[in-house]
Amino acid sequence: MIKEILEEPEVIRKTIVEEKENIRRIASLLRAENYEMTYITGSGTSYHAGLASQYALSSLTDMIVSAIPASEFNRWVPQSLPRKTLLIAISQSGESTDIINAAKAALRRKMSVLAVTNTPGSTLASLADYTIFPRSGREVAVPATKTYVAQLVTIFMLALEIASLKEEHSADIENLRRSLFDVPELIEDIFRSSSGIIRETAKKYKDENLMFILGSGPNYATALEAALKLKETCMVFAEGFATREFLHGPVRLVDERTLVIMICPSDEIDDYINLSSSFKGFGANIISIMEESESSRKSLASIFDDVFYVPPGLPKIFSPIIFVVPIQMFAYYLSIFRGLNPDMPEKLTKVVR
Repeated sequence: MIKEILEEPEVIRKTIVEEKENIRRIASLLRAENYEMTYITGSGTSYHAGLASQYALSSLTDMIVSAIPASEFNRWVPQSLPRKTLLIAISQSGESTDIINAAKAALRRKMSVLAVTNTPGSTLASLADYTIFPRSGREVAVPATKTYVAQLVTIFMLALEIASLKEEHSADIENLRRSLFDVPELIEDIFRSSSGIIRETAKKYKDENLMFILGSGPNYATALEAALKLKETCMVFAEGFATREFLHGPVRLVDERTLVIMICPSDEIDDYINLSSSFKGFGANIISIMEESESSRKSLASIFDDVFYVPPGLPKIFSPIIFVVPIQMFAYYLSIFRGLNPDMPEKLTKVVR
């Protein structure tokens, strides 16, 4: 697992270089087809990538987008669709029963299918009208890490290419594209500056069994993915919530046994400071993941029990791709300190059939 996390910068670079022209071509085809509705589906980590992708596509393009878990797709989508509709189906293996059934359900409804899969010869790829291949390579550990960031970067690239076809936004899109292509260096900076801190923090909390992860906007998806990684690797009760939704009931569970992880983008930091004060008053420990700046190190570090920093400057729309990295590393080290094998968690398989 740690080997695959450390491969993430190279995986993203390879995906950008080798898939750029294909993504540009597919963006042109999708724009020409003028789809009136787009669904995104996936399971587990791939669904979380879809949720973050929904935010990006909705923000950057004029597409109407809705994410639905693959296992629920056939139940939620009407049998008869009055609009021209696209399904973006995300799956590392392209062989999960739920994603294959979702793709087949879409085809029965006369929908077009865009597959985002790491496996060119997979069943999903063979069903699809369009295919994008994230270049993550083989992922051996059961918990998905490098495949997640590769999925994110491909769909973020797709969103940018679709948006670039609207001429009035071309300058802004070029700035966003440069920012996205800088992500490998930002992740390498996290490895250099934070690996030791993350490891020691994991050791500190190795006996905790109740964790809540809070994030908003695109990082609601990050909160869900963080909770999944902690459950898979560490056998703890971990739940992700949209930050303000947590106050509508679940906050009742916060006490001295609770670890709360807050994903704090710079434009929301005041909200998280206020929430942290409340949670600490209930006895909880708080880990914050925030963008590093001179002011944050001086004035904010004392507000939280522990802080994981990510490099500043990445547009919020793409921030899930770097905010997830410290959590992946934290889950790995926490699993090790709990005496577990994060590569092969009991009861789980790489492909769910």
